[in-house]
Amino acid sequence: MTLPQLGLLPTIILRLLPTTKSRTTTTAAMNWLTALGLAAVVIPSLYIYTVSIVATRFPVLRNKRICLLIAHPDDEAMFFAPTVLALTRPETGNHVKILCLSSGDAEGLGPTRKRELAKSGVLLGLRSASDVFVIDSPFFPDSMTTTWDPERISHLLASAFAPELIEATNPAFAAAVSSSTSRTALSKDSKKRNGKGEMVKPTIDMIITFDQHGISGHPNHISLYHGARLFVSQLLAATTGKNKEGKGQGQVDIYTLPTLDISRKYSGILDALPTLLEWVWSAGITRKDKQERPGALVFMNNLVPGGAGWASVDKAWKAMTQAHVSQMRWFRYGWIGLSRYMYVNSLVLEKVEAASVAAKVKE
Repeated sequence: MTLPQLGLLPTIILRLLPTTKSRTTTTAAMNWLTALGLAAVVIPSLYIYTVSIVATRFPVLRNKRICLLIAHPDDEAMFFAPTVLALTRPETGNHVKILCLSSGDAEGLGPTRKRELAKSGVLLGLRSASDVFVIDSPFFPDSMTTTWDPERISHLLASAFAPELIEATNPAFAAAVSSSTSRTALSKDSKKRNGKGEMVKPTIDMIITFDQHGISGHPNHISLYHGARLFVSQLLAATTGKNKEGKGQGQVDIYTLPTLDISRKYSGILDALPTLLEWVWSAGITRKDKQERPGALVFMNNLVPGGAGWASVDKAWKAMTQAHVSQMRWFRYGWIGLSRYMYVNSLVLEKVEAASVAAKVKE
């Protein structure tokens, strides 16, 4: 290389090097990639740690007879999977049943969806498929435009779980409902009235269902909330006395799943922190002597199969992808990946007062 050519070498090198603007852009991009990489490691790690804390230190329901009241097959997996997986753990001693008030037959798939619900229930930890009950009734059609009658829902619940309450007021209705609810299985532990005519305790301790907004605003979901509240209020009116926990002798607690705005609904595991802050604000740190009836509950699915805490989220995913096959459209995958309800559930104890006047069944 000649001397004149060597003199041009710095110019050539400078031209090959990125400009200041390009170097700045490259540095910014690297910073963003580094931040994203850290977030991809730190956020799941913090979530997994949070799951273990919640599972070991937060209130837990034990030895309860629980009815999950849903409107359609797949509600239990799309919305309540963390709750069902937590409450069906063998060490809790709970007995969870699912009562679904329609077969989801809007597209003519009723029989298929019944089978899918039973399979999903077992995947989520129910003792057996016999703990899943599906109602086929013209009073409860699967419809985005139909509001179900709360009084009929209340009487159906009474027929299933407190038959003496409904039989005393409307035997004909009780007989009609029992044929579609498999009441014998649902209320097999029920006892008759005692000699004084007082109502015995119902055969469940609590109902878990949607809140007054129904998560998605679905009128069928919202109807369950009002029907469950009516049932409990009528039950309270028909029973008296308190047990040692201060709970009414015939009382059935209602826990509802809160409806969240769209930003939180699709925030996945990121909603863990807002949920915990909400729990502390609304319920406070529940004392040990208050754990019999906590004002709020939080359940979280772990990201790691076999990890500390509750069941892993893959069981919730399988309940959708392997059980509810007929419902798996492309947008369902977005839901099971992004919805906080697949990872986190928070339940709120409803305050219900005794009904002053027993509601009459609409003929």
